Order: sequence, then C-alpha cells, then structure tokens
Amino acid sequence: MTGQEVIFDPLLPWPAIWGGALGVALMLGLAVWRGLSGWWLRALAAIVLLAAVAQPSLQTEERRAQSDIVILVVDESASQRISGRAAQTAAAVARVEAEVAALPNTELRKVVVGDDAGDGGTLALTALARELAQEPRARVAGAVLVSDGQVHDLEVGTNMPAPLNVLLTGQKTDWDRRLMIRTAPTFGIIGEPLSLTLRVEEQGAMPAADAGRDVTLKIAVDGAPAQDYVVPVGVDLDLPLTLEHGGQNVVQIALETAAGELTDRNNAAVVQINGVRDRLRVLLISGEPYAGERTWRNLLKSDSAVDLVHFTILRPPDKQDGVPVSELSLIAFPTRELFVDKISEFDLIIFDRYQLRGILPAAYLNNIRTYVEDGGAVLVSAGPDFASVESIYHSGLGPILPARPSARILDEGYRPLVSELGQRHPVTEGLETYTPEGGVEGTIGAPTWGRWLRIVELTDAEGQTVMEGPEGRPLLVLNRVGKGRVALLASDNAWLWGRGFEGGGPQLELLRRLAHWLMKEPDLEEEALNATAEGLVMTITRRSLSEGAREVTVTAQDGTETVVQLTEKAPGRYSADWVAPDIGLYRLSDGEIDRVMALGPAAPREFEETIASEDKLKAVVARTNGGFLRLSEGMPDIRPVRAGRPAAGRGWIGVTPRGAYQTVDIHVMPILPAWAFVLLAGLLSIAAWIREGRR
Repeated sequence: MTGQEVIFDPLLPWPAIWGGALGVALMLGLAVWRGLSGWWLRALAAIVLLAAVAQPSLQTEERRAQSDIVILVVDESASQRISGRAAQTAAAVARVEAEVAALPNTELRKVVVGDDAGDGGTLALTALARELAQEPRARVAGAVLVSDGQVHDLEVGTNMPAPLNVLLTGQKTDWDRRLMIRTAPTFGIIGEPLSLTLRVEEQGAMPAADAGRDVTLKIAVDGAPAQDYVVPVGVDLDLPLTLEHGGQNVVQIALETAAGELTDRNNAAVVQINGVRDRLRVLLISGEPYAGERTWRNLLKSDSAVDLVHFTILRPPDKQDGVPVSELSLIAFPTRELFVDKISEFDLIIFDRYQLRGILPAAYLNNIRTYVEDGGAVLVSAGPDFASVESIYHSGLGPILPARPSARILDEGYRPLVSELGQRHPVTEGLETYTPEGGVEGTIGAPTWGRWLRIVELTDAEGQTVMEGPEGRPLLVLNRVGKGRVALLASDNAWLWGRGFEGGGPQLELLRRLAHWLMKEPDLEEEALNATAEGLVMTITRRSLSEGAREVTVTAQDGTETVVQLTEKAPGRYSADWVAPDIGLYRLSDGEIDRVMALGPAAPREFEETIASEDKLKAVVARTNGGFLRLSEGMPDIRPVRAGRPAAGRGWIGVTPRGAYQTVDIHVMPILPAWAFVLLAGLLSIAAWIREGRR
C-alpha cells in the first residue's frame, strides 16, 4: 500500500512568508480599488512566487500494513477458583481466542494474573498497563478482562487507546458470609486481658431465610477444644482473651458454613499473638558470701524486664561478734510475705550456695516445693555447702532436686563440657562454639574456654544432664517436676568465666539460657514444632532430644494432607522448606505435637469481597466506551466498531480496528522545478500588463 501527501521546505521562515502574503493582499486590495482589470492575474503571479519560496513537494510513502492487537487479561486469583468460576473462565478464554482468530488482521496477547505474594489482591489493571507499555499503542484495538470484577489496583491508570470490556464470572444469585478481623494486637501481656474486634458480614443476594440470622462462631486457642458462641451479623464484636503462656499464641476463629454459601474460605481466620511477660519476678537467696556471689545478681539486674528480690545472709546465726541485733538491719526482712503469701508471684527462685542454718523454717522450703510442682521454677547453684550435712538436699526440697550429693567435693581444674544430650538441648546447644574474648572459636567437643576449679560430686542424676565435669561427672542437670522445672549446677565457679580466668567462657549466655528455660521461654523448649513463612514458602522446624528420622504431616483447609520429610540440620534440630499451594490455614502434626500455621493475613484480601460485581470497574470501563457481559448469560461475540462508538451490547463486545501501518520507503519529488515557478509567474505578470494596457 502507498500514501501521498504534500510537504513544504521553505527558503524563508514561515513568518516571513506570511508577511509577504499580507503585503501581496494589500497590493491586490489597492488594485481592486483602482479598478485594474488584470488584478486577478497579478494575484496568481504573487501566489506562484510565494509557492516557489515555500518549495512544495509531493511525498510518496511505501507502507506495510500491521495487524491489530487485542489484549486478553485472565484473572486466575484465588477468588476465581470458587463455585465453578474456573470453568467459566476457561470457556470464556477459549471463546475470545476463537473470535479474535476469526477477525481479519488481528492478533491476541494473553496475560494471566494470579495471587499477589504481598496480598495486594488481584492486580489486573497493573498487568494490563504493563502489557500496554510493551505494545505499540497505535495497534491496540481493544482489551478484554475475564474476572469477577474484584480487582484491587484501581489507582493504576491504563490510559486505554481502545475499548476495555469485562466478562464477569459468577452468578447473580451468589451470596456469602465472611468473618472480618477488624483489630488484632500483635502482642499481649501474659495473664492480662486483651480483646480482638471482629465482625460477621453478609454479601450478595442473601436468601430471606438466612438474612440477618444469628450465627455460631467457634473459637480455639493453641489447638485446644473450640468453644461455641452465638453472635449477630453486621455488628462489631469484642472478643476478650487472656494469654496463658509466652511466645506465639494462635487464636483460631471459625464461622459456621451455611448451605448454599458461595465459599467457606472467608469463614475462618487465624490471629497470632506474641505473649510477653510484663515483668519477670525473681527471688535470689544467697548463702555464705564468696568471690562469685554477685554473679547472679549482676546477670538479673542487667535485664530491665526483671524485678529482683535478693535475700542474702550476711551474718550466719552461729557468728558471735557482739554486735547488737538491733544494729544488724534497719527493717525486718519480710520472709513470711515472700515464702508464704506471695511465693506464687515469682517466676524463678535461685538458691546460690544456700545451706540449712535455721534461718528459713522447714515449712517455707516445703512451700517452695509445692510452688515448683504447681508450675514454678527453682535453680540451685551448689558450692561446698551442698555436700555437707547442712545441704539443702536434706530439706523439703530434696525430693524435687534432680540429683543427690555424694558428700564428696573435687577441688581440681577441669574444663566443663557439653554432654552428648546437651548438644541437642536448647540451653547448651552450640555453646561450645562461643568464642571467649581474645580466644579462638571452639568446636563441638573441643571448647576453648577456661577451666573451673571445683565440682560437687552428684549421684542418682535424673532428668537431663546437659553439661559434664571431670570423668563425665554431672555438672548441670535439668528436670521437670509436676508443672514446674528444676535445675542443679554442681559448681560455684561459673564466675571464673566472667572474670576471664584462662580466657573466660560464655558465662552470661549459659546463665541467661538457663534462667529463661526455667521460666518456660518458648524459644528454649527442647521438644517443639515451629514454622515460619515467607510468601508461600513454609520453613518447618522440629526440635527434639531424641534421635531418628522425622516427618511432619501438613493438612490444608480442604483436608489435603502432605507428608514433609525433615532433615537434621544440627544436633536435635530438624527442618525442611515446603511450598504451600495457596494462602490459608494449615495444621502441622508429627504425631506428638500439633501446630497451626496461617499463610497470608488473618483475612486474605482475595476473600474480603467474593460476589462478582461491576461496581469497582465501572468508571474505568466507561472511559473507554466498553461494557460488561455476564458469562452466566452466554458467551460473547466480538465485532469491529468505529472509534468513539459504544463497544458493547447484548451478547457482543467490540474492538476498534486501528489501521496501523509501518513506513518502509519514502520518495519526495518537487511539484515544479524553480525555473518553472519563475516562468509561470513571469507569464502571469505579462498577461496582466497586456490586459490592463488593452483596456
């Protein structure tokens, strides 16, 4: 195909030419006023001269016709996979492909939109704008979006050069209920009330029998049996909660599914709340003063979240130095209040080289044993006193201590070692690799830290021996008693590490882990099943003291089960990465521990609004003269329409042929040569002179 047009290449600037034209017009006006008969010949001569200055040429283009482009955007997000919409979408795509293929000189560009990993919802307009940026706009004849109309990027401007039509999936009779989490705290203080705000909403063509009816909510915390609550719809509800433990608390809320409801994917939500302690209350009972007496006090006072009560014996009863009793203390120490009335308020009780000297009555020590059995924690840091007849082991605490002293004390240098079990226990896991200041990084079985110089020999050790002294003697023994926990450290030399003796060692790290394990810190549980997620990739971690292969069964919301094999990455730590097929709620179990994990937000954006509707896209479509067609009413025909005309009607949608082309060659030829313009202007001037002379 070819195309022709006249172009100009003036010898003078256009303002000068227009100025000359104005001068000629004035002169012609004068000629007409004077009645000169040849004025029109002079006008033609002037026009020829002006044309000569403008240099007109005839431009001929060799053109190659280009096809029109129709963009098809297919919404395959999660909301498009419910209630037969996937089949509707597939049929619509096949029909559009066939219709576009039947149009002359027309191509189809197909773009598929899935779920946004950041839960931005359906980003259909973003995909359309991205495709438009890759195509010549002069060739775009139209765009077709197959969707339920629930898109979430309306702020994206597409600036469509042709009609945009939307093929709506779903049915006009669809209806749905959804559970909304309006507000949810990310953390809460253990033992103090907090609340979630939730709401049940109805959408779509609700049946008269179900509209406005009260519904049942099932609420469970950490996989415990669910409790039922009957609540109204369309009202904000405050759900009171009290966290019972630290770490992650998983709250599951489920709405009963009614018959005929569009989907139950938005009937459940999971809220993960991190439980924290307001203040950790620790009671430290120090016995006879020694070089490392302040070790525990310094450790606990360094943590601003710890409230420390320090009960220390500065003057044993058997010391006779003549100092009047009235001068020994300004106030009486509240022993009854601490050991009877408020003992249950403490998170941890530490005995540091304490021995029986009649200061604390036996009833108080029995209260401490009951406190442990009811969920408390006790740590005994033993010195020579533990091997004597005044040992705390011979009190009411003896039955709950994890080992018995043999009455033998070994005063010799030795390097504490992590036992084989300790290499798997979170209290001592990886402790050997901690590098003392100025030292060399150690390895498992060969730490580089300094020696200790004393150990109390223990026998009949129960529970978990995580550290050993010379010849494999128990050094640190942990055990669970009833609901509580007990730890026994068979040496009072931990302070040597803090003083840098022979390079020192990880004193603070060991004592910090030990104290937090006793206070049931979730991150230090020796038997735990945890999961973290990034996008749809779930990292499953199983911590255990036992050996052997591990596997976890992952159950999706639809009941599909997947068995994930775990690999031992470190002693006692098994993990694996698993890619989930979709966002939602998953239950993890290895036969011993169950855990609930939510991928995505508490209420996924894809299921906030599930009813197919044209409301959101109406303004976008109207600007392009496009329209909406419900697939439930039939598949569309595609027709060519002129630009500016409505591009949608009953059973059909339209595209605008663009007639785009590509110029492959250009020929430029002057309309007349310069000498011809001069000759023609001269002849016209002579003719005018002759005519005027004859008159």
